[in-house]
Amino acid sequence: MTIRILGPGCMNCQRLASETMSAVAELQLAADVEHVRDPVAISRYGVLATPTLIINGQIRSSGRVPSREKIKDWLEEYR
Repeated sequence: MTIRILGPGCMNCQRLASETMSAVAELQLAADVEHVRDPVAISRYGVLATPTLIINGQIRSSGRVPSREKIKDWLEEYR
């Protein structure tokens, strides 16, 4: 499973990264998690708002920090 967190490193980006890592750990998943901070790289994904959560190439959230439970629900879909 690949997870990308897009954002410049703002407080919400850090919160999304933390909640995502906690969700991955709670579900005991093997995942490649990367925080993409470079604006040029972020623009390649075509997103207009950050933070953005991408799981296996699919944008699941953009412009907000979803709850850990919601993130876990999304992760379960790829199990």
